[in-house]
Amino acid sequence: MQEVALKILEEIENAGYQAYIVGGFVRDLLLGIDSNDIDITTNATPKDLCVIFKDAILPTTEYGSVTLMVHQIRFEITTFRKEYNYQENRRPGKVIYINNLKEDLLRRDFTVNTFCMDKNGKIIDLLDAKKDLSQKKIKTIRDSNQSFEEDALRILRAIRFATILDFDLDQDVKEAIDQKKYLLHQLSKERIKEELNKIFSSKNVKKGIDMLLHFHLDEVLNLKDLKNIQHFSQSIGIWAFLQVEQEYPFSKNEKELMQRIRNVKEASFSPYAIYQNGLYASCVAGEMVGRLKGDIVKQYDTLPIKRRKDLAINGNDIIKILNKAPGPYLSQWIKILEKEVVLGHIKNEKKELFSYCLKNQSMIGYQNK
Repeated sequence: MQEVALKILEEIENAGYQAYIVGGFVRDLLLGIDSNDIDITTNATPKDLCVIFKDAILPTTEYGSVTLMVHQIRFEITTFRKEYNYQENRRPGKVIYINNLKEDLLRRDFTVNTFCMDKNGKIIDLLDAKKDLSQKKIKTIRDSNQSFEEDALRILRAIRFATILDFDLDQDVKEAIDQKKYLLHQLSKERIKEELNKIFSSKNVKKGIDMLLHFHLDEVLNLKDLKNIQHFSQSIGIWAFLQVEQEYPFSKNEKELMQRIRNVKEASFSPYAIYQNGLYASCVAGEMVGRLKGDIVKQYDTLPIKRRKDLAINGNDIIKILNKAPGPYLSQWIKILEKEVVLGHIKNEKKELFSYCLKNQSMIGYQNK
């Protein structure tokens, strides 16, 4: 991936421009962390880049970026720029292209994200970022209050980087979070959720949650139950615990999974609840109450069936044995049989299932042929 990026830099420079890998990839390389996200900065304009790379995608000229796909790897290439008149504490109202790398770096968020790499693989540090990297410190490039006023999402990004990298927040950053956290109200819930997902997905999640609570961001972000969270290895478990589907945007699949997790917990991990909601949801629910994953897996492994198709009979078998016309009653029968088998009331054998259906026909309402 790095080799591909360096070749892109070379192509841009061969066209007469400057170009560098910038930000998180270089930072992570210095920390010995694998990274799959490479950003490139250049003094070539988006139009220039589209001339150099015929298949470059120009999503917007407003912020001076193009997207380039090479060997199925996505690269974001951004033109050196200055930003002015930030709107809604999130994005610049005015962008001016410039021809100076250092000036471009000065508009960015944190010092540890300002490392650059040239086409020869040489690390460039124009803002003394190595000092903060060695001290494991998250520090804004300029005054923290001003930085957060320009882009309030940087408040959560500061906590996210401190969490993932296991760094500390600079004192100026801490004070600015306290003073400017009210600005988070102006951000979209979608952007907030993206940052929280990265915090909740970190192996160092406890540190992230502790910081959110320390600055009372749980109150600002309406995460009222955050203080009761135990350690979770899956972010979806945290969201299931918080129950904020009405406040934050979730996909249909996310909502269904969170509900399954809660179903298992509310049913006290009964065999049927584990069967209905699946092993993954059950294991995540187990974390909510401190149950060992191995115990949940053992429970799941002892289930006589794991899914509907494991039943020894199907709808066609029921139609034949009962001599009834097809109808909605079939799904009712299947659900009854699933539950009885899972609970161990009957064995998952054709003969026994047929016998059960014949003996209990009165439980289901249907018309004879």
